[in-house]
Amino acid sequence: MSVVALVLAAGSSVRFGADKRRALMADGRSLLIHSVERACAAFDDVRVVLRDGERGEELGLPAACRVIASADFAQGLGHSLAAGAASLADSKAQAVAILLGDMPWVESATLGLLAREACRSTIVLPCHAGQQGHPVLFGRDFWPALSQLAGDEGARSVVRAHPDRCVRLAVEDAGVLRDVDTPDALRQ
Repeated sequence: MSVVALVLAAGSSVRFGADKRRALMADGRSLLIHSVERACAAFDDVRVVLRDGERGEELGLPAACRVIASADFAQGLGHSLAAGAASLADSKAQAVAILLGDMPWVESATLGLLAREACRSTIVLPCHAGQQGHPVLFGRDFWPALSQLAGDEGARSVVRAHPDRCVRLAVEDAGVLRDVDTPDALRQ
């Protein structure tokens, strides 16, 4: 099963108080680089959604990553996700893994496990300790719906519209629940 990764990194980091994508982790690499490198370890095709006008080199992204510009990023996550989904028209993958750029602790092994469960007609959701997490993998059948998203809700509406097509996969990886919204969350 081929899966393309789409890393969403166009947010404005309001709660963080600065551009959290550039915030440094203990090893000196940025939050975004940690998240992207995890994706690159698990997927051959990694695309990163950035704010319109940004370049991957400015954020230290690997040259192999394709940068997708989100012109309407300020209007919410749904707009950035739609821009990323629209970029998938040239992909032969059967599913897309939607990763958040502020979730650096998702283990590469977890990404591989989720990818092995993906198919073109399902939505794969990781769950840890009874809570649903990220990334969520959407089969190709759902790509048109993803490309129509708007606002700040992300893809929840697509998941809610297809409960019978959702596969909830229990994982031991607490990283599927941990994102960075504040400087304190990064330090913990």
